Amino acid sequence: MEDMPMLKRDEWPEVGELVIATVNEITDYGAYVRLDEYGGKEGFLHISEISSGWIRNIRDYIREDEKVVLKVLRVDPAKNQIDLSLRRVTQREKREKILLWKRSRKAESLLRSASQKLGISLEELYNVIAEKVENSFSDIYEGLEAAAQEGAEVLVKRGIPEDIANVLAETAREKIKVTAVKAKGILNMTCLKPDGVLRIKEALMKARERGASRGVNVNIYVIAPPKYQIEVTAKDYKEANAVLKKVADEAINTIMKMGGQGTFTPKSG
Repeated sequence: MEDMPMLKRDEWPEVGELVIATVNEITDYGAYVRLDEYGGKEGFLHISEISSGWIRNIRDYIREDEKVVLKVLRVDPAKNQIDLSLRRVTQREKREKILLWKRSRKAESLLRSASQKLGISLEELYNVIAEKVENSFSDIYEGLEAAAQEGAEVLVKRGIPEDIANVLAETAREKIKVTAVKAKGILNMTCLKPDGVLRIKEALMKARERGASRGVNVNIYVIAPPKYQIEVTAKDYKEANAVLKKVADEAINTIMKMGGQGTFTPKSG
């Protein structure tokens, strides 16, 4: 897979962040991996962080060229060192991270098609739109979904040149089947109690249950603690935004009752 301009080539992951990595080399004491989202930076997965149980053969858990979801434990740019963990990633975190990764790949594919229609490079297109789109949406794919649903104007309003917005909207309509709309926002939640992590999880579960109803889907994804993304899918924006507010309010009220703090920032669509 070639290095894409959407990847964070010059950045470093944050401690606690979930990352997608490709296993490069397995040794007796762990595995060296390539961080797909960070320009191929190398990380190390020690055998003690592969499983909580005794490991007879590392290849029973991971294999060369396999893509895995890992949690960042330590980062030292000066030493070019990134320590990672597999055993600390829950099944739910794995599913959510893979979903976000797939969205990123779909966005790259759509931008590639649009760049070919425009006669410019993928990197040029990305440089024109990335900051403007990401300032208004949770990710580029969400911006393209909005363009497929509402047309080029939704991108023009964010400062995208009209000719580029038209091609992006056209490409999005060709590739994205819009059957519902989404409303999203970012929760920032902290709790300094000894069991703070469990309290945050409970607050998020209660919030998700609060928003559940027929025809509405509510998902809450871990971005990197203390940030969590709420995504509400509904038949129209009015309902989606109403449920989004309800879920966010429930999460914040619950964590405050438990001795923590929370804030919410909606993402405009």
